[in-house]
Amino acid sequence: MSILGPTRWSWLALAAGLLAGAVSGPAGAQSLRGSAASLDRQNRQAAGHDFTYLSGPAQLRRFVDAGLLVPVRGGRDFRLKDVSFPYARPEVTLFITRLAAQYRRGCGERLVVTSLTRPTSHQPRNASDRSVHPTGMAIDLRRPAGRCRRWLESTLLSLEAQGVLEATHERRPPHYHVALFPRSYAVHVDQLTGGAASAGTYTVRRGDTLWGIASDHGTSTGALRRANGLRSSRIYPGQSLTLQAHP
Repeated sequence: MSILGPTRWSWLALAAGLLAGAVSGPAGAQSLRGSAASLDRQNRQAAGHDFTYLSGPAQLRRFVDAGLLVPVRGGRDFRLKDVSFPYARPEVTLFITRLAAQYRRGCGERLVVTSLTRPTSHQPRNASDRSVHPTGMAIDLRRPAGRCRRWLESTLLSLEAQGVLEATHERRPPHYHVALFPRSYAVHVDQLTGGAASAGTYTVRRGDTLWGIASDHGTSTGALRRANGLRSSRIYPGQSLTLQAHP
């Protein structure tokens, strides 16, 4: 794969930011260095969403059983590496799915996720006592090399500039800590997919959930509800859902 020139590189990073759930904007004032202010923003978001800081595996399992946390499974575009608890908030799963697809198209390799929800009982020694990993709204991404690293950093900075996440470059071990702001991200995805024309239908199968169908098709539960006139996220096997086209 050839090295991209500056003009094409800028266009690619811009397109990635748009598709990942944010309109491109100036990222020059943003930084991946992390700060006390960044931790403040992450914790305010957790409080605003009324997220619980999970204390241990048993409490995490109860949240999974209640549907508040959902499984994250690797695939064609991303893989999990040494993830002890492969669960996250539904919007985080959607974010990973969309970002990983763009990353693979832009870099030719899979995104690597190294951590998701981590109860306080399983936080590493060097973790901040204000970490939002126990809430399910944070993920860690392995730091790639070369132009893939530039691609990922540019995209994370663009999304941070739009207020949908906070990203920090951690050095021990080298990775990117990303705290997603679920409501803000869902609004951005709705704006990208909610007004699109129909792209076919999907027949609900046993075990399906609305968030799972939305994640698989790169849209949001809100967009699917609007497209199908649903008042809630309840669906049933055999039901036909209208899907939304990708932007």
